[in-house]
Amino acid sequence: MSEKPKLLPIGISDFKMLREQNRYYVDKTLFIKDIIEASAQVLLLPRPRRFGKTLNLSMLRYFFEHGQENQDFLFQNLAIASHDVFKKHSEQYPVIYLTFKDLKALKWEDCREGIYQVIAWETMRHLENMKNPSLSPPVKEQLEAIINLKATPSAYEMSLRLLSEVLCRHYNQKVVILIDEYDTPLHAGYSKGYYEDIISFMRNFLSGGLKDNTHLFKGVLTGILRVAKESVFSGLNNLDVYTILDENFNNAFGFTQKETAGLLNYFNMSHRMAEAESWYNGYLFGSEVIYNPWSILNFANRNNEKPAPYWINTADTSLIDKLATFGGKEIREEIGILLEGRSIIKPVHDAIVMRDLEKHPDILWSFLLFSGYLKTVRHLEDEMYELQIPNYEVKLIYRNLIRSWFAGKIEQNRVEDMLSALENKNVNFFEQMLKKIVMQVMSYHDLGNSPEKVYHALVLGILVWMSYKYEIRSNRESGHGRYDIMMKPKDKDKTGIIIEFKKVDKEKNESHEKAMEAALKQIEEKNYASELQAAGIRDILKLAVVFQGKELWVRKG
Repeated sequence: MSEKPKLLPIGISDFKMLREQNRYYVDKTLFIKDIIEASAQVLLLPRPRRFGKTLNLSMLRYFFEHGQENQDFLFQNLAIASHDVFKKHSEQYPVIYLTFKDLKALKWEDCREGIYQVIAWETMRHLENMKNPSLSPPVKEQLEAIINLKATPSAYEMSLRLLSEVLCRHYNQKVVILIDEYDTPLHAGYSKGYYEDIISFMRNFLSGGLKDNTHLFKGVLTGILRVAKESVFSGLNNLDVYTILDENFNNAFGFTQKETAGLLNYFNMSHRMAEAESWYNGYLFGSEVIYNPWSILNFANRNNEKPAPYWINTADTSLIDKLATFGGKEIREEIGILLEGRSIIKPVHDAIVMRDLEKHPDILWSFLLFSGYLKTVRHLEDEMYELQIPNYEVKLIYRNLIRSWFAGKIEQNRVEDMLSALENKNVNFFEQMLKKIVMQVMSYHDLGNSPEKVYHALVLGILVWMSYKYEIRSNRESGHGRYDIMMKPKDKDKTGIIIEFKKVDKEKNESHEKAMEAALKQIEEKNYASELQAAGIRDILKLAVVFQGKELWVRKG
């Protein structure tokens, strides 16, 4: 009789609970060895949300922490158990473990109270575990004030230093400090208006515990972003930061190709590897290809269901919406390029000053990269990288973002009617609806010096609604030139569509009729339909969209 498969650890981020329940575990324990052997005393490891940061820090805690119960069984049959560091470092250190992942308050006062409570709980946990601690009256009084939430703000700012000193002296052993999701309250502060308050607190708090602390063995922090040194980590000369751009720790978070294949094979899902790759693959950490672990676990847990956007369904994209809106039409055009499956070239800043996000739109791309919404394709030179959407799941976020941009200006049923007309080759009705939309959403200021780009971006954004039926492509080579927009149906029996944009040349006294003829002639002479024909699509609709200011005309070839 075959053994019943292990349960998946959906939503379990406590390492001890996962191991005691004998859940399926992708072995990341060599991460412990890498932390111990790292030359830096303090490490910051930013990764996207739900990529295993909390579980890894929990694992470090159970490995390092000197406690009353032997925890060796948690690491039985795991990779770390066969290394020398296991005997030398296992359960040898007092550990301060703090998680800020739930600190998303609307007001600074509530955020501050939440931080104080997290510090109080950890302080109380240690005092309860220490047998007859030898504390001077002032130190004991200070610790009790912290636990009872009656200490001064400066006392909480220095609490990490104080607690590490007390533990080091009591156990005669240096301390390990683990801080999970250190930047969650920073994101909340930025979006809710108390950024300067939280930055000031975190700068003093982290510096107090991690800078020149003679009682410290190792410090490990996780988060999504590396917030720039001048904001939080000023003066921390013992800090090393390893982002997704670095080779170090590149397979510690998320699932590698081999780990994903092993998991799917264990649950008899090897035949669905191609689906997993299309939906959840594509991240590049250093040179390691990484799958989204949250989505893979949920995909395997629902092994008889179609792939779904598990990761993005847990996301709060309000900050992305806000940042993208500040960027204006240039940002929208570039998101349109990304949606087509193409890449953009941008500078990437691995240290972000969040208050600069609205002032410098280019920082948006760094934010999207480190948050998991883009991937690097290749490093060009210096800070320049080629960036792309990693997979289909993330592509849905951008598609919904464009939909939300139009939602405030265009009635959804109007867009649906227009697209239905296009799909059914009702060109006259398509033209009428497109004219109405242009009058609604476009201003002469938008048209500027490159109206073709504006019309192109507008129509491309609307066509995103059809991406579940068509591959939407633009500015790609086909035949003897580059078409403007192509809609390649996923069902070969459906109609393929080619759209060419052309501005009426007033300086040459060109009429819109002549312009339409020229656009349709270009489609034929450049043989833009060759890509569709090569894919076996027989029914092809060729459209010329000609414009003069906010006036436009559509004709089929």
